[in-house]
Amino acid sequence: MGTLVYDLAHARSGDKGNTSNVAVIAYDESAWQVLRRELTAERVRQAYAHLGAGPVQRYEIESLRALNFVIQDVLAGGVTRSLRLDPHGKALSSLILGIELPGNPQ
Repeated sequence: MGTLVYDLAHARSGDKGNTSNVAVIAYDESAWQVLRRELTAERVRQAYAHLGAGPVQRYEIESLRALNFVIQDVLAGGVTRSLRLDPHGKALSSLILGIELPGNPQ
């Protein structure tokens, strides 16, 4: 059994058109090391695939112990076009916290 991102970090999301960005901020240095090793752009893309997510870019912000994921085509057209209950994609930060990472964080 692995470790959930939820146990290592908190997350925030934002939107711009049909693109969402989700920031994952580690609780501490050991959590940061696990996240930067295991929370890949491909792992995130797979977690959002059922929403029609396109390419995912990952950016590291070492000074904040944070990863920022830019997820293309995940908001069903964006706020003015989407009929989803969450057109801004604020719940997408909760989805990333549910990703299970392999191994034990210790």
